[in-house]
Amino acid sequence: MEQIINSFISYLHNVKKTSENTAMSYRRDLNKVNHYMLGQGIDDVTQITGTNLNSYILFLENNKFSAATISRNIASIKAFYYYLLKEGMIKDDVSDVLKAPKIEKKAPGVLSTSDMVRLLEQPTGDSPKELRDKAMLELLYATGIRVTELISLKVMDLNLQMGYIVCHDLNRSAGKERIIPFGNAARSAIMKYLSGGRERMLLNPQNEYLFVNCSGQPMSRQGFWKLIKFYAKKAEISTDITPHTLRHSFAAHLVENGADLHIVQEMLGHSDISTTQIYANMHHNRMRDVYAKAHPRR
Repeated sequence: MEQIINSFISYLHNVKKTSENTAMSYRRDLNKVNHYMLGQGIDDVTQITGTNLNSYILFLENNKFSAATISRNIASIKAFYYYLLKEGMIKDDVSDVLKAPKIEKKAPGVLSTSDMVRLLEQPTGDSPKELRDKAMLELLYATGIRVTELISLKVMDLNLQMGYIVCHDLNRSAGKERIIPFGNAARSAIMKYLSGGRERMLLNPQNEYLFVNCSGQPMSRQGFWKLIKFYAKKAEISTDITPHTLRHSFAAHLVENGADLHIVQEMLGHSDISTTQIYANMHHNRMRDVYAKAHPRR
């Protein structure tokens, strides 16, 4: 089964143009399935039945995996079986028996405007690293792009004069891109980084990536994660912050200040408006809370 999983991952890369992170997630999920099936004495994918797959999902539930993790595993299995059926390796799709658990949507973690400003104000020095950090934080909050999209930006994707970036959607089909504007704060931070930081960090002048690490290589997700944690601690923000917190904060603050939901959807790259709707629901809930606390005849 391992060889077939490798073929499937190659298919995702070469045909579906799936991002590296998504492909790695599929591989992890399917390797776990393979390991479980080997423990059941099954080493051939054609021997796996719907009962075997249901037993695997029950195994995940019994081991206290979250509904979101189980749902993702089911999605990986179904995508794998679609590939097997398409390639003629199986006659029937036994994954049809799997039903994803209902996931209760939680409100995303969002920083208050004051916390967000305090975080953005933390990089204050003029060292190449701090100039880069300031530019990355400002641009992420100004555009709401994903951290993978941020570290994948190239200098050519940046239009400083008009104030926008061309963001290539790494989670969807090749060629999909979004034009996202940014304001003066991000523009100023990026200009300072480009004039006084980036070239001093580069080892190879031919490097096209906008943001590089202290070794002159493209920034990594892990590197940016550490950067966020460092400045959050420095800003004395007790809320648990991830790079996605800035994306959520970007969207929530836009909606709170009256931005059209469809425009926010377009900037975030959401394929379904219902995903963006959660920010509007957060705003309405906050309005109800304020009303309940403040109105004399509540």
